[in-house]
Amino acid sequence: MPDKHALFTLLVITMLSALVPLLAARLKRFHIPVVILEILAGILIGKSVLDVVTPSPVLDFLSEFGFVILMFISGLEMDLGSFSGRGNGEPVFWKSAPFLALASFSLTLGTAFAIAWGLAQGGFVQQPLIIGLILSTTSLGIVVPVLKERGIAPTRYGQAILLSALLADFLTLVLLSLSLGILTHGIAVQLTIFLILLAVFAATLFTGARIRKIKGLGEFVKGLATATVQIRTRFSIALMVAWVALAQSLGTEVILGAFLAGVIMSIMAGQEKAVLQEKLDTIGFGFFIPLFFISVGSQFDLRAFLGSSGVFVLLALLIAAAYAVKLLPALVYRVAFSFRESAAAGFLLSSRLSLIIAASALAFRLGLISEAVNADILLLAMITCMLSPVLFNRILPPVKEVRREGYIVVGFNQHTALLIERLAREGERVSVLRAVDDQCHALYCQGATVRAGNPADEELLASLGAETAAGLVTALNDPRADMAVCRLAREKFLIPVVVSRADDNDLMREMGNLGVKVVQPSLATALALEGALRYPAAFDMISELSDGVEIGEASVLDPRYQGVPVADLDLPGNPLIMGIRRGGDVIVPHGFTTLAVGDILMLVGNPDSIRETGAMMGRR
Repeated sequence: MPDKHALFTLLVITMLSALVPLLAARLKRFHIPVVILEILAGILIGKSVLDVVTPSPVLDFLSEFGFVILMFISGLEMDLGSFSGRGNGEPVFWKSAPFLALASFSLTLGTAFAIAWGLAQGGFVQQPLIIGLILSTTSLGIVVPVLKERGIAPTRYGQAILLSALLADFLTLVLLSLSLGILTHGIAVQLTIFLILLAVFAATLFTGARIRKIKGLGEFVKGLATATVQIRTRFSIALMVAWVALAQSLGTEVILGAFLAGVIMSIMAGQEKAVLQEKLDTIGFGFFIPLFFISVGSQFDLRAFLGSSGVFVLLALLIAAAYAVKLLPALVYRVAFSFRESAAAGFLLSSRLSLIIAASALAFRLGLISEAVNADILLLAMITCMLSPVLFNRILPPVKEVRREGYIVVGFNQHTALLIERLAREGERVSVLRAVDDQCHALYCQGATVRAGNPADEELLASLGAETAAGLVTALNDPRADMAVCRLAREKFLIPVVVSRADDNDLMREMGNLGVKVVQPSLATALALEGALRYPAAFDMISELSDGVEIGEASVLDPRYQGVPVADLDLPGNPLIMGIRRGGDVIVPHGFTTLAVGDILMLVGNPDSIRETGAMMGRR
């Protein structure tokens, strides 16, 4: 049982972790990450200011467990399929996103080690290897939201930046854990440990793949994944602890064990990854991870920092180095993008947050860096994660706001003819792009703009309004031609909704990774037949739109609706909320169900009410 001092300290920390997000919401216009405010809150209650934090074994363990979960979630966020070359949309290899990411990160490592060696020669740091790796990090948690906010995540430019951030997160963490082990145990011992971990890693993946193929296991697990059981979450935590225990028993740092466990779950989770990640985020960022960051802040000794000689000189040098190691390598982007785009990418990749703080805290704990260097790295993270996104948005050419309307249908056949007719009948602007040998029946294409030619012709798609289209459907007879059109639609024209058909599992996965909604014809037909058989009234409502009833959706973007119960909503035209999609889950709403920003409401009502509801929920 923890003593009263430990309970009081835990009370203070948990109260702060609950209040910090409220403060972050009030300071939203300043774009200050919650993590930074948690560190500042820790400084406030720590030995630098109020000194109300009493160290205890219980709090040390909770903080350490928060660090472990942070590394596990970092591994879970890894998408190793990103490095297969998908999504580049460019036939020239050296202009592809994977090549640009690999080249820029290789140059980053070289530049970082050179600068770290110079700092060591100047007497500012003692471990140039560790400092070089710390300078090479990038915050994926900063990069992804900024790219999504600008709407450029699916573009080749966005993919190149995203892959660079993924690579920096993945390789620097692995290299950091190896380096820390080498410095504490020696190179022979650490390499042996690392090879053992890799062997167990491969064996775990192989065993997991075999287990996943057991007939009926998926349905069995699905039945245990809700309510009080939450089997996937429990298994994830058990796997994480097992790998941490393995790493610790081998004498290496837990950072690598937790991270590899996260990567294993990322690969094994499959389509359930998003749901699992949301639940683990709730556990981690809801309690344990804030404890870690507040604890980091509480250990920051401001008086000792201000009293140390040369700390501000070192801080200035580290800031300059942090941007130099990203800006100079980012020039490799010039082979595919403009100078402004390349410079903007370098500034965004200069943002550092969770990983650099965790790595610095671990190195300080092992005595590899001094308290002054650890404090400077902490301040470096705080400065770069706030400054870099601002510089990125200032430098990158602004993207013109586009009001998207109308739909493009690529390929005319029995699958698209009725779709064209229905869209045109509802007054939607419809453009049809057919192959030269397609026969477009005038009866189905009344009111639609029809063109013939190469479906993957950028100019032809542009002439049909691809730059402002709200959606695109492709149903050609050639799956690879469908993929080429989907890639153009998503990466070149940034069309938000792209739908295609596919039967091949690999192609379906590739399209899904690109953000394409994939329809499997045989499955769609079976579902339609089942719907007509089991739910005839609902099927009639969906299939017959002439009575003025429509099914649509609205995204909750306005923060004013956060936490508002469904029963308290006053929606225009009173459309019925059939369901709420939140992450990977679908919630059947009741009157007491509360909304959250990011929810997608599935609505039934007249077209005007659905459109007005979408506009109301989307206001900011």
